[in-house]
Amino acid sequence: MAPSLTPAILGRRLGVVGVALLLGVSASPATADSAAESGSGSGSSGAPTVEEQRLDRAAPQEILRRSGFDGVAPGFARDLGRVRSYKEAERLVVRQGQSLWRRAVERAQGRGPATSGLSRDDDRPLYWARLGMTRALRAWEPRGFELGDERRQRLLGSLETTSRGQDTIRYPKGQRIKRVLVTGFDPFTLDRDTRISNPSGATALALDGTVVRTAAGPVRIETAMFPVRWTDFAEGEVERTLRRQLPRVDLFTTVSQGRVGKFDIERTNGAWRGGFGDNENLSSTGVVPVADPASQPQWTTTTLPYKDIVAADTGRFPVYDNTAVTEIPAGGTTPVQRPDGPTPGSAARAGGGGDYLSNEIAYRATLLRDRLGLRGLPGGHVHTPVLQFGAGNTDPATGKVTDEEFVRNRVDIIAQVRKIVVTGVEAAEANGR
Repeated sequence: MAPSLTPAILGRRLGVVGVALLLGVSASPATADSAAESGSGSGSSGAPTVEEQRLDRAAPQEILRRSGFDGVAPGFARDLGRVRSYKEAERLVVRQGQSLWRRAVERAQGRGPATSGLSRDDDRPLYWARLGMTRALRAWEPRGFELGDERRQRLLGSLETTSRGQDTIRYPKGQRIKRVLVTGFDPFTLDRDTRISNPSGATALALDGTVVRTAAGPVRIETAMFPVRWTDFAEGEVERTLRRQLPRVDLFTTVSQGRVGKFDIERTNGAWRGGFGDNENLSSTGVVPVADPASQPQWTTTTLPYKDIVAADTGRFPVYDNTAVTEIPAGGTTPVQRPDGPTPGSAARAGGGGDYLSNEIAYRATLLRDRLGLRGLPGGHVHTPVLQFGAGNTDPATGKVTDEEFVRNRVDIIAQVRKIVVTGVEAAEANGR
C-alpha cells in the first residue's frame, strides 16, 4: 500500500524478516493475525488506539503546531461538551469532519492562511488532526443522554468518512467534461518514523475538485483518502466509497507509495494479504476478504492505458509497466516469482503492487469495476516513488519534520501523478474508451 517502500515489494527481495529490520518494526505484530477479530478499524470507546497514542510524540505535535491545525481537536472537544442529544452529535461530527477535509484541501491548493515553515502540499496535518478528533470522540462522556459503544462507533465511522472526502465526491452534470476519481492513503510505518508523509495522500488533497484542461476536453478530478488498516478494508470501506462513483467516471486510479525513484503502473493485482502490520500494528494474512468469495478471482488486471502512460513524458521520475507477480502455480505448493504476470490456474501471493494494502485497494477497486460490468472503464493502480527526506535529515531521532528536498520530491510527485492522469484520459479518449 502506500509505503515508504511497499513492504510486499521489499518482501519479494528481502523476505518478511528483512523488511521488518529495514522498516524498524516487528515482523510479527503482537495482535491477532486476523484484523477483523478486533471488531472495528476505528477502535472502540475508552482508551486511545495505537494510532492515537502516537499523537503525543514530538513530530506530530510540531506538524500540528506549524500547520495551524493544532486547534482542531481541542475545538472539536469543546463543541462535543455542549452537545445534549445524539442527533446533535451526528450533525456536529458530519459538519466538523467535512470541515477538516475541506480545510486540508484548501491549504494544499493554496487557499486559506499561510503558516510557518510547513509547505502547503503537506498531507500530515490532516492525518494528525483527524486522530486528535477521533481520540476526543472516543473519550467523550456526554451529559444528558446515554451514548453507548454502538452509537459511538457510528459517530467514529462518520468522522472517518467525512474527514477523508469519501462522502463529498461530486461531479458536474453533462457530457462535456471528463470525470476522474483518484484515491490516496494516510502516512504509515509511523513507528519507524513519525515524520513520514505519504505522497498519495498529498496528491489527493492537491487534486480534489480541480479541473484540468486536456486534449480530450476539461477533466474534473475528485479524490478521497483511505486508512492504512486491514480491518477497515475487510469491512468494505473501499466498496462503499467507490460503488456509486465508478459508473459515473471516465477513469479512476488508486494511488499509493511504492519503490524508490520510480513510478509503477501495476498491471496485475492479487487476492492475497501478506500480513505486514498496519497503522494499528495489526496483521492479516490470507485471501482478500470480499463479498461473494465463491466468485472471487485470484487476479484482476489494470485497464489503464499503461503503454501510453509509460511512453509519455510525465515528469522527472521514470514510469514502468510493472508486470511482476508472485504466485503458487496450479498444482504447486511453493510461491514462485513471475516477471511477466500470473500463469493459468495459479493462486495469488503478491500482485505487482505486493501483498499490502496498496495491492488490496487496487484489487478491490478493479474487482468492483468488473462486478459492476464496467470492464471497459480505464482503471487501475499507480505506485509513486518513495517520498524521501534530504541528505543529512534521514535519522528520525534527530531529523527535522521537513526540508527542501523533501518538499521538492513531494511537489514533483504530485505534479507527475496529475500528468499521468491527464495522459491516461487523453489516451483513453484517443483509443475510443
